[in-house]
Amino acid sequence: MMHLYRISREKYASQLIASGRAGRWNEDHQKVIYASSSRALASLELLVHRSSIRPSFSYKVMVIEARVGDEDIEKLQTDNLPENWRTLLAYPYLQKTGSQWYQKKSSLLLQVTSVIIPYEFNLIINTMHRDFLQKIRFLRLEDHFWDNRLI
Repeated sequence: MMHLYRISREKYASQLIASGRAGRWNEDHQKVIYASSSRALASLELLVHRSSIRPSFSYKVMVIEARVGDEDIEKLQTDNLPENWRTLLAYPYLQKTGSQWYQKKSSLLLQVTSVIIPYEFNLIINTMHRDFLQKIRFLRLEDHFWDNRLI
């Protein structure tokens, strides 16, 4: 079992639902949830992916319980990615890689190295995987505080 973390505005934080919008590791209309292995990494990920954080909005940390074993996680090694994998130029390749994983449904989670901190990991949850409802559970919400020095 592991805990995963996702930070979002409070109005979006009450359910485990995927927008279906394209991201670094998925194409449009693919229902995945991006989560991080720590609260700190989740904070940094949100900070770099938003054009701005608005302290006037209330943010929450979603704590997600994943009752998974090694067989449920595909670990993507950076050695198998193009040299420029951390840049925007690599998006088409990364989206194709993630899309193939999503469509195969061979694992519930895809573990990817964080672009921000290459020694930490993000996990992409395939909400269309047969084990999603049995192994992934919304555990709780926690308040999230944005330190103004970050903004």
